[in-house]
Amino acid sequence: MSSGMGQLTVHGERTSGQTVRTQNVMASLAISNIVKSSLGPVGLDKMMVDDVGDVIITNDGATILKQLEVEHPAAKILCELADLQDQEVGDGTTSVVIIAAELLKNADELVKCKIHPTSIISGYRLACKEACRYIQDHLTLNTEKLGRECIVNAAKTSMSSKLIGSYPLILLGLTKIYQTNQQT
Repeated sequence: MSSGMGQLTVHGERTSGQTVRTQNVMASLAISNIVKSSLGPVGLDKMMVDDVGDVIITNDGATILKQLEVEHPAAKILCELADLQDQEVGDGTTSVVIIAAELLKNADELVKCKIHPTSIISGYRLACKEACRYIQDHLTLNTEKLGRECIVNAAKTSMSSKLIGSYPLILLGLTKIYQTNQQT
């Protein structure tokens, strides 16, 4: 092995530690800030123009992030997270980006207070378990207690953020599922 294998050959500069961690958090917060104003029912639309001059107007976080040409590795991870959320769930892309960026920001503050990253990760995992337990114990309801009208309203609300052409068909399917659950 040659003695120059560990060095960068293009006269680059290697940075590590707190500087890189802070840069990663700042890049993540920048991505979060881009989509933050589009969150919720009164979220603002973004108008984006690509290289060719095509215009896209949307308040959908996944669409906004797909149109960005992100180069920073940490920011790319947030964009990939949003894309995965969109593929798996079909909604919540803006929320997942904002939450992830805030978790990173808070973790960076804890690291600055000399708390080891492994301890922070363990704390986040414990907090996740406790949050899931709390939701299960205090915030869930049996669907039998809700009734058809509540289920239809929940379906309308959750589908209102996406364009769904087969809206009546979906409601029919939800009604069948509800009736099947009532019979069992």
